[in-house]
Amino acid sequence: MAVTDPYKTLGVNRKASEEEIKKAYRSLALKFHPDTNSGDPKSEERFKEVQEAYSILSDPEKRKQYDSGGGMFGSGFDPKTRPRGGAGGFGGFPGGVGDILSDLFGGASGAGAPGRGRAVPGRDLEAEVHVSFDQAMEGGQVPVTVPLQAPCPTCRGTGARPGTTPTVCSRCQGRGIETQGQGLFSLSQPCSRCGGTGTEITDPCATCGGRGHTRQVKRYRVNIPGGVKDGSRVRLAGKGEAGRQGGPPGDLYVVTRVDESPVFRRRGENLEVDVPVTIVEAIRGATVEVPTLSGTKRIRVPAGTQHGTVQRLRGEGPPRLGAHGRGDIHYRITIDVPRSLSSDQQAAVDELADVMDGNPREGLFEGRES
Repeated sequence: MAVTDPYKTLGVNRKASEEEIKKAYRSLALKFHPDTNSGDPKSEERFKEVQEAYSILSDPEKRKQYDSGGGMFGSGFDPKTRPRGGAGGFGGFPGGVGDILSDLFGGASGAGAPGRGRAVPGRDLEAEVHVSFDQAMEGGQVPVTVPLQAPCPTCRGTGARPGTTPTVCSRCQGRGIETQGQGLFSLSQPCSRCGGTGTEITDPCATCGGRGHTRQVKRYRVNIPGGVKDGSRVRLAGKGEAGRQGGPPGDLYVVTRVDESPVFRRRGENLEVDVPVTIVEAIRGATVEVPTLSGTKRIRVPAGTQHGTVQRLRGEGPPRLGAHGRGDIHYRITIDVPRSLSSDQQAAVDELADVMDGNPREGLFEGRES
């Protein structure tokens, strides 16, 4: 199989590191593996493309050959072509395709090894919950509904009709792998018939059709800690999808979506509030009442306070996630200028203008040529 662009196939850029390429391959191999996409020919074909792409980029010589023009203009690149000076195998990455598949699916990379090897962990899942601003500040329990793949309740995950058992795969003889190609560049991959399990089901379960799992809905109540932000992730260990071949279940990550507050704005670990004051209060100074998360408090606005001045109440903000204490509340003073005046107010402003000295804009013109 010729791969047109292995970088595009794995979803990495040309400067990707060895670890980035390996991570991308692991993710895609798990996503398109026949064992998780039973009966889907498109997924099987995609799985083979991912393997071929990794066989190119995991070998420094093959990758160098491809980068120097082996796959330009859509002509494709055959990973079975031995690069000049190559040592064979899958080169520079610690562990080749077979080893990684063994890690992911419990398959074997050597002849004669058993197909049902290591257990396969279940997939992690993600769900969103919407919480009010007050819930985010105080914490509490919220319900969450999660659709997932769970072991079939009829066959208990075997895929076989109750009273029967899976048989040894007739294609791979229970090894779970099959080999394509010859010589140094032969490629071992999960058996196309059994998906790497080493067994096949001749009498499938009527409930799950031999897949061993069904689509189910789980409902949980999640403890949301006080202080969560919009986008915070809460982990529920072991609440993801069930593992295979005795593997541990995955985790569930609950993402919080926090409603906006009509009063407070979140600024990192702190909150911010706009506090309007009158012109007179800004000039003379005043004591004003301001909101807090637990009620109200009074702060002093000094005489001559400017628009945009910020005052802080320490420790009155949201709880700090993963740490002790609380953030602060910042009160931003805004001077409220009336849009219209009564005759008495206009007269008072005129009288104030007569006694006020100085032009605050004089500094704008200093140093300019006349």
